Amino acid sequence: VNLQATFDKPLDAELELNVTTKSNDQTGPGASFSVTRNNVFGGGETWNVKLKGAYEWQTGGGKGSSLLNSWEMGASTSLMFPRVVFPRFGGREYDFPASTTFKLYADQMNRAKYYKLLSFGGNATYDFQPTPTSRHSLTPFRLTFNVLQHRTAAFEEVAEKNKALLLSLQDQFVPAMEYTYTYDNSSVRSVRNPVWWQTTFTSAGNITSGIYRIFGQPFSEKNKKLLGAPFAQFLKLNTDYRYLWKLDRNNAIAARIAGGVLWTYGNSTVAPYNEQFYVGGANSIRAFTVRSIGPGGYHPEKSEFSYLDQTGDIRLEANIEYRFRIYKDLHGAVFLDAGNVWLMRYDPERPDAQLRLKTFPKQVALGTGAGLRYDLDFLIFRFDCGVPLHDPYDTGKSGYYNVRGAFWKQLGLHFAIGYPF
Repeated sequence: VNLQATFDKPLDAELELNVTTKSNDQTGPGASFSVTRNNVFGGGETWNVKLKGAYEWQTGGGKGSSLLNSWEMGASTSLMFPRVVFPRFGGREYDFPASTTFKLYADQMNRAKYYKLLSFGGNATYDFQPTPTSRHSLTPFRLTFNVLQHRTAAFEEVAEKNKALLLSLQDQFVPAMEYTYTYDNSSVRSVRNPVWWQTTFTSAGNITSGIYRIFGQPFSEKNKKLLGAPFAQFLKLNTDYRYLWKLDRNNAIAARIAGGVLWTYGNSTVAPYNEQFYVGGANSIRAFTVRSIGPGGYHPEKSEFSYLDQTGDIRLEANIEYRFRIYKDLHGAVFLDAGNVWLMRYDPERPDAQLRLKTFPKQVALGTGAGLRYDLDFLIFRFDCGVPLHDPYDTGKSGYYNVRGAFWKQLGLHFAIGYPF
């Protein structure tokens, strides 16, 4: 007899409150409330319902700033079975942990003065862990539908200068399949230097295109539609490898290599915006802020919307960090980060953004820095200060160290929770 049991209360409720402040002078509160019913069908199933909302207002002052208020609200529900529900291969269960999750969601976002965006969809996901170190996650069906409901004249002006942004936000279905493999041997007692490796492969629009192909229309044909709206077609591969070398109980060297490729075809050569790659920020190249570099050697004119152009189809990133104990729960780190994103295809509106071997070395951004960590065992507070060593675009300054401007103004300051990798 193999008996699996979990002790828990039948109902769980969770309330989260937060306040967000952004660099565009938008500030406001957010909240989410979820209720979970455990053992809902008497077989260890979990049913969750979640409501969320956020509101932001313009804090920069000025005439008409009250008109720049933005809000977002959404609802989702998920049902998790601690076994494989469909398809069933006989009445026998797997002799390792397996689960099936079905999810539905809807989100409404109002970006004041620019647009309204409605996004809804659902997915079915299977998770398997056949060994203590390997985990498989398969999503054979994931459907998302984005509807750009309202566009203002201000949005049209921004979109005119950012054609790729407009294409990535167009009304479209995103029917996708996804597979993720995760290897993590940190739980094995005999392993001194743990390895963590995760690879995700996503395919969007291929089944739908296959149906069109059966009826004589090629995969590469444009303007194919699903229920009256175009659908995305792309292949995406993303991988992340991490290694921790423990020198002793107080010193360690952590390293990471990450990369990704996104190939679009058929209906559009531009992938949905949330599928594109970007670098920079607290968990990436810490000498640069999020979406402040790339793609390639392209550098847009500085404006409120310049970050919108700084995404790509190819991502390469490498990090190394020396971690040491300073005093009790206070730790320190010295790090070196490098990487960038590039485009697969030539884009006349973003020159020098395509990946080429000739320009690759000088288009790799490089930064160093140091940081502090306060380790509470269950929570780690982190503060990092990044120093740029090389900008991937032409700054007008010769030499490898081509960073222009006052040194103190170029620093990247990041406060975060948890280790970057």
